[in-house]
Amino acid sequence: MEFSGLISYLVFFLSMAGIYGILALGLNMQWGYTGQINIGVAAFFAVGAYTAAIVTTSPSPDYLGGFGLPFVVGLVLAMLVAGVLALFVGLVTLKLRSDYLAIATIGIAEIVRLFLKNEDWLTNGVRGIPAIPRPFGNLGGVDDSVAFLLIVLLMVAGVYWTMQRMFRSPWARVLRAIRADEDAVMASGKNVLRFRTEAFVIGSMFMGLGGALYAHFTGFISPEAFDPMFGTFVVWVMLIAGGSGNNRGALLGAVVIWAVWTMTESLTSMLPGDLVTQASALRVFLIGLLLEIILLTRPQGMLRERPPRPIDDGAGERQAR
Repeated sequence: MEFSGLISYLVFFLSMAGIYGILALGLNMQWGYTGQINIGVAAFFAVGAYTAAIVTTSPSPDYLGGFGLPFVVGLVLAMLVAGVLALFVGLVTLKLRSDYLAIATIGIAEIVRLFLKNEDWLTNGVRGIPAIPRPFGNLGGVDDSVAFLLIVLLMVAGVYWTMQRMFRSPWARVLRAIRADEDAVMASGKNVLRFRTEAFVIGSMFMGLGGALYAHFTGFISPEAFDPMFGTFVVWVMLIAGGSGNNRGALLGAVVIWAVWTMTESLTSMLPGDLVTQASALRVFLIGLLLEIILLTRPQGMLRERPPRPIDDGAGERQAR
């Protein structure tokens, strides 16, 4: 029994760490590659989750959708809807300075969260969307969870491979140049707004994919699941702690910070009853303290950014122009 419980815990831990790893990789595309401060990660996370839930669940009178479409279709649509939202947001906000962009994305994330909370006809409001199907759900028990873990790991590997290919491409070299000196890139004739928008949209599509996987993993979603603390703050901590600009660092940060988060949950559950209500604040404090220690001892994160090895110096360079 204890062994079975350990396996179940490890499967849960790795599944959530993988989902957060995809979110961190998406943020790395925006911040690590391009220097865009997106404090609205939770918006694209939530949009991806709700899109997948609406299109894959069975028909229901409580919310729009219930189309019962296949799992893969839900993932694709989640990425597309998150990308469309990111395109709209990007065209409006990406001309702003980085600090104003941060403020704008915070507001947009809150607008999305309140929209999902209040539009009962679409999302069932605060009651949420239950019975979200999981692929291989007919297996039941640990087998079902292990099968879904394999899907999550496959998605992580796919996103990581894509990010690595992009990181070594001429396109990403332009993004890093924008991060270092936007005016110089603009003076060289590059369309800075186009590159920034492309990076913002691609990163947000990965966040939408993470949201879709989260919805199918938990089987139930509500607006509270996409609180800025869980949907944005933790993702930023993962990326900064792991090492922004480094895809391995983003994944390492996701695993380490999620491990700390789950361990602090276990520790705070042992507090006396009158202190349990303060447990969430204590967990945030511990996460913040860990981040401060990492920043003081390793400002570049656990894994620093490394210069890429080019994979295309010919046609790719012309395409980047």
